[in-house]
Formats: sequence, C-alpha cells, structure tokens
Amino acid sequence: MSSTDTHQPNETRIVAEPDLPIIVITREFDAPPERVFRAYTDPDLVVQWLGPRRLEMRIDRYDARNGGSYRYVHRDDDGTEYGFHGVFHEVRPNERIVQTFTYDGFPDGVSLETAVFEDLGGRTRVTGRSLMDSIEARDAMLKSGMDVGVREGYERLDELLGGQQDDSADQHTETGS
Repeated sequence: MSSTDTHQPNETRIVAEPDLPIIVITREFDAPPERVFRAYTDPDLVVQWLGPRRLEMRIDRYDARNGGSYRYVHRDDDGTEYGFHGVFHEVRPNERIVQTFTYDGFPDGVSLETAVFEDLGGRTRVTGRSLMDSIEARDAMLKSGMDVGVREGYERLDELLGGQQDDSADQHTETGS
C-alpha cells in the first residue's frame, strides 16, 4: 500500500492478510504523534475513545510501560460486560506499542498487537498489526463486529484529538472526509 492510494486520509482501513493470521488496521489522525500516542497510553484519555459509542468503558488497570499490564471492561445497556486484558511488552514513546490482547470470553485467543505511530508532519498514521493463533481465529475476530468498534473508536479519537488541550497550540478539527 503506497501513499498514492485513493483512500481518504482519515479512513480506517482493516485488511486481513490472505494467507496469514494477521489483521492490519491503518488510520491517519490530524494531530502529531505525541498527542496520538498520549491518547493511546493515558487511561484518562483511553476511556474516552476506545471501543463502540454504545458501550461504557471501565478501566481496572492501565499501566502503559514496558512490562505493564491492562484490564478494561466494556458494558452494554443491558448490563452485559466484555472484559479485555493483556501485557505491554514494549512502549516506545511516540513511536511504537507492542502488547498482548485477550478477550475474557475467549481466553485461549491471545493475540500479539503492534501499533506504529508514523509522523506525517503534524499528522500521524497509526498502523496496527494483530497476529492471532490461526486464520480461523483471525476470521472469528473479523466476524465478531470488531470493525464497528475500531471505526467508531477512531471517530471518537478524532473528536478527542480535536478538542484535547495540551502543550500543542495548533488544533486540527477538519478531518478531510
């Protein structure tokens, strides 16, 4: 995928590698890597954007550092809870996060996830790569509706970054889509 693709800059692209148990998610944001990375690692910000709009999120722990761990729960209107947990293996500020990801409802389905933050000169491209145990596990993840949660979460992250106040003076609110 080259930078001359005809996709919209802030379009979320979710691609399953054909013969590998890998999902690649790519998204650009109108904010520098420092702000996007902070939104990924600060639990006070993560709770504001991660996941579908219809679910409430509770963070039990979120220690985004090498060797740290996390656990959070999404709660539906009917009280149904969906828990997730994992370990941060590498947290390289403004560049990269490597972590495991496990859904409590499928405890044998641990995936390894890598997020890379690419500086586009005031904007950021995040490329996430999830490696699962098998192609069947990858396909089950895709059929779970994860695409809705990812897309809505990234829309919410756009909104957060547009209104987030920090040491960055230039706030970009136009998404170009």
